[in-house]
Amino acid sequence: MPVRVVESSAPSQVSEGANSEHTSPQACTLLSVGQTFSGTQNVSGLQKDEAWRVNVCIQGCDLEHGYLCGTMEALNVPMADTPVVTFWEGEIVDTKNYTFFTGKWEATPEDDIRHWTKFTSFSPLTSQVEADGGKSLDLSNYPYIFMRWKEQYFVNVGTDCGLTIAGFYYVCFSCSDGSINGFYYDPNSSPFQKLELKSTNEGRSGFSFSSYELR
Repeated sequence: MPVRVVESSAPSQVSEGANSEHTSPQACTLLSVGQTFSGTQNVSGLQKDEAWRVNVCIQGCDLEHGYLCGTMEALNVPMADTPVVTFWEGEIVDTKNYTFFTGKWEATPEDDIRHWTKFTSFSPLTSQVEADGGKSLDLSNYPYIFMRWKEQYFVNVGTDCGLTIAGFYYVCFSCSDGSINGFYYDPNSSPFQKLELKSTNEGRSGFSFSSYELR
């Protein structure tokens, strides 16, 4: 949820096979309903190296259909009097339901490659993704899960809050420690805003929808 400002692992763990044989990503307790994450989002806007504190809570997760959703809370947004909470929905790149090519939200295959290659863990997959979006890859046992998070609406503020949710996040989740890295993409916002989160055990229930008045 950036400000509305425009500014100029081992390859052996990845196998190829028929798309019909692909299975869902491995189940991970760190990627489950109620799990919370805390960290920062760096915003390279008018103020250099500005960072917002961010909390994320997973509200739903369906690995079979490549879907998850949750809430994102930005705590120290300069132009907001209160923390800003958004609801987001996610696509899990499993090459069965979703590939590495976004195909919407103004993202071209070139945009996709440019963002995915910023993740070191994506390196072994690069050539195959460049060829077909990764459709022939089997990621079921890969130690990282790649996702896209798209904020759908503001939960506790109006659309006139000075922020935008027009873009989406490219996300990489580590199955070993639950850490999350992401990059925000929106042609009308500062490029490559980095999201860095770590799994936390503080209140696994997270913040529920009932805590806020939906608008």
